[in-house]
Amino acid sequence: MAPHASTIAEKVSRALFAANGRSFASEAAARAFVEGELEFAVGKTYGGATSCVEIDLGAGPFVICDMGSGLREFGLDSLRRCNAEGRPQEYHFFLSHLHWDHIMGFPFFVPAFLAGAKIVIHAGHADAEEALRRQQEEISFPVPFDWLKADIAFRTLETGREYRIGRLDVSLIEQHHSHSSYGYRFRDDRGKVAVYSTDSEHKIDLMHGEADVVGFFEAADLVVCDTMYSLADTVSMKEDWGHSSNIVAVDLCHAARAQRLALFHHEPTYSDADIQRMYRETIRYEELTRDDAPLEVICAHDGLCIEV
Repeated sequence: MAPHASTIAEKVSRALFAANGRSFASEAAARAFVEGELEFAVGKTYGGATSCVEIDLGAGPFVICDMGSGLREFGLDSLRRCNAEGRPQEYHFFLSHLHWDHIMGFPFFVPAFLAGAKIVIHAGHADAEEALRRQQEEISFPVPFDWLKADIAFRTLETGREYRIGRLDVSLIEQHHSHSSYGYRFRDDRGKVAVYSTDSEHKIDLMHGEADVVGFFEAADLVVCDTMYSLADTVSMKEDWGHSSNIVAVDLCHAARAQRLALFHHEPTYSDADIQRMYRETIRYEELTRDDAPLEVICAHDGLCIEV
């Protein structure tokens, strides 16, 4: 969701107030003020693109988790990198599930329209192709799926197995969500591990049954985890909605001895200030509950890059 005009006006007003009459000799000086002195929720935005995360190996095929609205921008950037770096136009997607916010970017993914591009769509759902074709039916979109020129293949993955895909070992786990969702664990040739786990509900009063999740997160260098709601929301009016809280994510990562947690899949109705407040509360909760090495907590935003 794009920022509302009133939201932009509020940010500009707060930034001007924070400047307190200061003048800037150049646009670069003003940008330095924004970058160095304004809090994130004032000077920037967490963004509104729906789920789309790249696992960037630096060379070779592209690896992407989910096809949310962020996929449009990624597609354009990937073509730039192909031209500049000589990377192949080969894309491996890993779908958490098939709800519209996680596949809506694919009709706007420019490489899918290019002859010579190769796209492999990996999913735990056997009906992934049906879902993608359905959203490009004439009633919903002007370009039919069959008009796409890329070489597109679908591959159904199974839990309990490990797959070698390019330079990655990949496994998946089924999660609690409508029509099921799947989390993915990626391990590269250096032994670095990143976990992508969104749209999964972990209930605070049933944590004794989460041993499989803890094992899946075990010693991960980075866990990108669904933290859509506050704990209060998950145990009250939004129970059984298929999403989790920042508190549960910290508990799972502590139990798994993960190194970093990225708060992800923010509640669309939260303002940047709300998300920033939850982020600070999460950091404080992690400090109060850790009994071993610290867990670094990061708050995901559009364009964020994390080196593992």
